[in-house]
Amino acid sequence: LYAEEDKTLARVATFLSDPQRSFAATLQRMTTTNHLGTGHNPQVHPVVASAARELLNKSENERSGVLSTAMSFLGLYRDPTVAAATSSCDWRIADLVDGERPLSLYLVVPPSDISRTKPLVRLILNQIGRRLTERLEGDPKKSRKHQLLMMLDEFPALGRLDFFETALAFMAGYGIRSYLIAQSLNQVSKAYGENNAILDNCHVRIAFSSNDERTAKRISDALGTATELRSMRNYAGHRLAPWLSHVMVSRQETARPLLTPGEVMQLPPSDELVLVSGLPPIRAKKLRYYQDQNFTDRVLPAPVLRDGPYADCPASRPDGWTGQVCSVDSRLAADDESADAPVEDEGGVQQQRHPSLPVEDVVVSQEPDQADLLKPADDDSEALADKRVMDRISTAARAYGINEGRGDDKDVIPGF
Repeated sequence: LYAEEDKTLARVATFLSDPQRSFAATLQRMTTTNHLGTGHNPQVHPVVASAARELLNKSENERSGVLSTAMSFLGLYRDPTVAAATSSCDWRIADLVDGERPLSLYLVVPPSDISRTKPLVRLILNQIGRRLTERLEGDPKKSRKHQLLMMLDEFPALGRLDFFETALAFMAGYGIRSYLIAQSLNQVSKAYGENNAILDNCHVRIAFSSNDERTAKRISDALGTATELRSMRNYAGHRLAPWLSHVMVSRQETARPLLTPGEVMQLPPSDELVLVSGLPPIRAKKLRYYQDQNFTDRVLPAPVLRDGPYADCPASRPDGWTGQVCSVDSRLAADDESADAPVEDEGGVQQQRHPSLPVEDVVVSQEPDQADLLKPADDDSEALADKRVMDRISTAARAYGINEGRGDDKDVIPGF
């Protein structure tokens, strides 16, 4: 958003994997780019400097692992089609609820590309969910112009969306309703686990005939039980008698599932089960819009894709980063080199500090005088002081003897 002219995820992928420079050189360039300052007073963005310095402080192997993980998520944007689709956007997420005209967003992915484009669709859904639930302004029907229906067909194929699972509980308060479609409960359990909160936050559930026994069992349990009156007749008497001498009729109330799992699996194609929170279950007939004239008259033709702007395109809004390009400043590079100079402090090298932290005075330790090494310490006793001095003299005498034995041409310590 600050330095590069092409502010896209595709550019981030090429920026991190530039073949003309190493990853360390890329991080060094990030710390020497004038993001926030002026031409006379350059300044690096604190977050950029902190993140780059954190990676530079890592070992080579750890830094390589961080780069590999980042590129595994950015590899999708090397595709020219995906890069072109994500290079620009002529609408805003806020237009879905606050646009002058109602706006519909269609994300259509071929089945062959679902697994490959899954990160992109997940990113868009997360952005929509987080952006439209940032603040609550009273009644969403009064504060927002439109209500939003988020219909996700085959949503378990997108994988686990942690934010989406938790946001289902409060998205209705922001004027957002979700319509989730799945083939079976096994798909939901596979993506979100057995103890998921997806079904808990769905106040209306619609079920059709299922081919899975586990799904049919869950639907049967959700329907509950019904009270059934059973009658039993017992006849007493000889079988050859013209009439039976005694007839006993008993009636008994028993509980049975409203629909057994077998009956759920045997539902006709025209029937459906509707379960609404707080209401008894409903067995209804499917309403096919293509067979009902009331709905066929409302069907609109699919929009035609073409180049250039279209009539219902929302008005463009200005932003603070388009056209902003920052370059490397040599003065920041000089400051960075001085900050990276080796300074002995607590047994290590003093690294560049975060720009927002106060500058502290660095105390440089002085090298001890060689003559002082032979002097005894103040807290040493006489015997200990003599032993310490003799040990140091013995080491020097041993080195001198080695030099004399080898001769001047084989001097181990020249000039000793």
